[in-house]
Amino acid sequence: MTSRFALLLLVCLTGCGLSGRPTRTTAPADPDPEWPIESFSLTERSGRTVTDKDLRGSVWVASFIFTRCSGPCPAVSSTIGRLQKELKDEAGVKFVTFTVDPARDDLKTLQDYANARGADPERWLFLTGDETTIHKILRETFKQAVGRNTDPATKPGDEFSHSTRLMVVDRNGVIRGVYAGLPDERIPDSQDDFDANLTRLKTRVKELLK
Repeated sequence: MTSRFALLLLVCLTGCGLSGRPTRTTAPADPDPEWPIESFSLTERSGRTVTDKDLRGSVWVASFIFTRCSGPCPAVSSTIGRLQKELKDEAGVKFVTFTVDPARDDLKTLQDYANARGADPERWLFLTGDETTIHKILRETFKQAVGRNTDPATKPGDEFSHSTRLMVVDRNGVIRGVYAGLPDERIPDSQDDFDANLTRLKTRVKELLK
């Protein structure tokens, strides 16, 4: 494992139910990992098949949630909603949200969740499929942590632990940045850090659009 991979994987371990020492929400020191997106074929909330090749030519921001999540997922979705508004004039930008709980997140559930957040069906996609396949994509392609909570005392809405990071992917299907998906309220001034983090994300997206 290279030192750069180890650093970025450590950064990715902050997520739903994932414990650890609080870290600042700024982007990693090396935010351009250049990991290629591996081939995938999943189902969008509309029922159509979406593959990695369908996203070529667009710069896209990946996020990871599940709809019944009682933890940070709503905040991550709110962040994507904010980016959708703030990047509305940037043609060629998409947002791709993967559910880590596809057994419960059927197409209707995802459609209702998307509608409640004003997700533009052409720009903000919600992808579902087989749980094993999706979790493999998160771990092996995005280098993000994901897993089921096996504690018998787990409550509804806390069934999965997963990263809350946002991943920026370029037009050629290469991951070019890793950013915080929400502020860490345990850290003083985290909102200021988070806003600066999103500014860097938007700047990177615009650079990749050129």
